[in-house]
Amino acid sequence: MADISKVKDTAEALIKETGKIIIGKRKQLELIITAIICNGHVLLEDLPGSGKTTLVRTLAIALGCERKRIQFTPDLLPSDVVGTTIFNQASGSFETRLGPVSTNLLLADEINRAIPRTQAALLEAMEERQVTIDGKTFALPDPFFVMATQNPIEKESTFPLPAAQLDRFFLKLALGYPDKEEELSMLDVVGDSIPFDKLNAVTDPAGIEEMREAVRSVHMDDSIKEYIVRVVQKTRKDPNLRMGASPRASRCLYQGSKALAAVRGRSYVIPEDVQDLFIPVMSHRTDLSTQATYRGADKNSVIKSIIESEPVPPVKEKML
Repeated sequence: MADISKVKDTAEALIKETGKIIIGKRKQLELIITAIICNGHVLLEDLPGSGKTTLVRTLAIALGCERKRIQFTPDLLPSDVVGTTIFNQASGSFETRLGPVSTNLLLADEINRAIPRTQAALLEAMEERQVTIDGKTFALPDPFFVMATQNPIEKESTFPLPAAQLDRFFLKLALGYPDKEEELSMLDVVGDSIPFDKLNAVTDPAGIEEMREAVRSVHMDDSIKEYIVRVVQKTRKDPNLRMGASPRASRCLYQGSKALAAVRGRSYVIPEDVQDLFIPVMSHRTDLSTQATYRGADKNSVIKSIIESEPVPPVKEKML
């Protein structure tokens, strides 16, 4: 239980440190930290000015990891992301220079502004934690995770992410509008400037690895595993969805539920852990059917109805 307690303590420290700048986003931070523990990538999709980039930069400092940023634009080339081979005139030989993808935390800002060819340059990195340049493969640092942002309402000069790339994101989240009190607090904290210089690292790559090791010991009852498989398979049969979730979604729910339980200080998974992750894990892996789109259906509401209609397994005594 000591290791699980350390996971909770570190998660709380990250939330507290990030809260020096990011106001009122505890739930989103809890889920992002869960994804990081699972070595997962996160897609933040929300309106311009909602704090997506600021959140990523703030959390990166608190994590104590090396971080780099790529501003995605239509003229960005794959070599600008992964790197390239150049000729060194002094040595008379070719040298490989890795791009900004060689880091712990990569902020892919406005990722859907890049052309599909450049978007595809991240596929190998996100799935295999490596890049290939001129036939040579280079391992990326450990940990490596991508936190990408995109604005949903802007259509000009954007290229929607393909399903194969969306599926590589562990979670998709929105920050949403702050309430009145949160917005007032935000003006007090960042109204004049954003005090990044006041942030401190509360963990490091070794600390993240320790959390991962601790999460592996979290117990998941067979009834919870069956619950995960049932709700994922229901997305493939729901008439409101044209495309259901992939088997990777089941794995994300499995890993994520264990990590979220540890973040909340438990050594066992309960159905609520799965429920809290269901929409963030499923929203980018499913598509509405044509009929549902014409009816004006909301995809998240359809996904929510799927898990709400599934009987919840009891929390068995041996899990406690």
